[in-house]
Amino acid sequence: MIFGAWILLLLAFLIAPAAGQKNSGDTNWPSFRGPNASGIAEGYPLASSWDAIKSQNILWKTAIPGLGHSSPIIWGNRIYLSTAISAAEKHDLKVGLYGDIGSVEDSSAHRYVVYCLDKQSGKIVWEKTVFSGVPKIKRHPKSTHANSTLATDGSHLVAFFGSEGLFCFDMDGRQLWKKDLGVLDSAYYVAPDAQWEFGSSPTLYQDRVLIQCDILNGSFVAALNIKDGSEIWRTPRNDVPTWGTPTVQSNGKNAQMIINGYKQIGSYDVRTGKELWRLKGGGDIPVPTPVLAQGMVFITNAHGPMAPIYAIRLNAAGDISLKADETSNQFVAWSVPRDGAYMITPLVYGDYLYSCKNNGVLFCYEAKSGNRVFQERLGNGTTGFTASPVAGDGKIYFSSEDGNIYVVRTGPKFEIVSKNPMGESCMASPAISAGVIYFRTQFHLVAVAAK
Repeated sequence: MIFGAWILLLLAFLIAPAAGQKNSGDTNWPSFRGPNASGIAEGYPLASSWDAIKSQNILWKTAIPGLGHSSPIIWGNRIYLSTAISAAEKHDLKVGLYGDIGSVEDSSAHRYVVYCLDKQSGKIVWEKTVFSGVPKIKRHPKSTHANSTLATDGSHLVAFFGSEGLFCFDMDGRQLWKKDLGVLDSAYYVAPDAQWEFGSSPTLYQDRVLIQCDILNGSFVAALNIKDGSEIWRTPRNDVPTWGTPTVQSNGKNAQMIINGYKQIGSYDVRTGKELWRLKGGGDIPVPTPVLAQGMVFITNAHGPMAPIYAIRLNAAGDISLKADETSNQFVAWSVPRDGAYMITPLVYGDYLYSCKNNGVLFCYEAKSGNRVFQERLGNGTTGFTASPVAGDGKIYFSSEDGNIYVVRTGPKFEIVSKNPMGESCMASPAISAGVIYFRTQFHLVAVAAK
């Protein structure tokens, strides 16, 4: 008995993670913005500086054909991401700060592909063409036909290609089911001919695939059975096209699906689809994903007359919209009217909320109180920022569209640690796993780590 107990103790020691490190379950990055959309991964040191052009602190670099803004996701030793490959080889992006609302004219057939890569080497393990054909909806010059990030629970891999369908695979790429949701026309509601392609990513919770489909006509949110794609519930929404991804908040008994919007920021019961609360008032092209922290959910959007940041208590119920002269109420802990972000999901790290505009102006707030700590600028004022930041090891990583990654020290004092060139435009939000940051550039997936 004593010998057997000693063997079990030895085995437990051998398979335990090293001090200061986490096990494989803690290094997964299973969906857009990682675990619970936080954008944060702790437990490992992260690189402070690198140069992708000179291959400094670059573990590997793998070419990914076509165009895609979907972020890489990670489960175990595998990385998954999607792309859309034009037969006409029209793979250009128009980056920068500009006001062109027109669509790209490309009627060529596209291949919609899911890739699986080895996390350690960057080698492609498998690829799966899930659809081939002419896209049903056009894209913006800064957009792609593969904007939505995949999601996984370790058994299922879900890919959303908007009007081309929602697909579910096992982890080796075998298709389990497909759901045709019809034409999902994500266009600028003021000018419906300006089609910009779909952008919301799926969110997985227990046995459900949660989707947000805010489109020109017939907006809705829905829950599908992850086993077969059957519809569990669908709730109509009165909103214009939006591009945000749902976030799930659970207290162990109940779960709510929290979504961004213009006419209808809100929350829905994950079990039934019943609306729990709603808030009106914001920018009319909502993109950022809701972020949970400090017992609240932080929601921002911009464009048009408003660019708010809202800090909403998790027990909100009913219509929580602010009156004209209010910045807070029973359920809105605090808000500001003009510092919100157009494209970039905010990040809460420690006691502070960081919100970056698409022109690189970075705001830092005390997350609990809403007091502004600083306002500073990344870039030179003409640089665009679209990708959402990620953080860990006391550092935040901001990706500019022109391909420079700004590393900012966390805390109440603004400090740029470094500016790191990727050599290509960078529009996708990065992923982090076990001390490695994975950046998707226009044509590559790049693994960055301090050596």
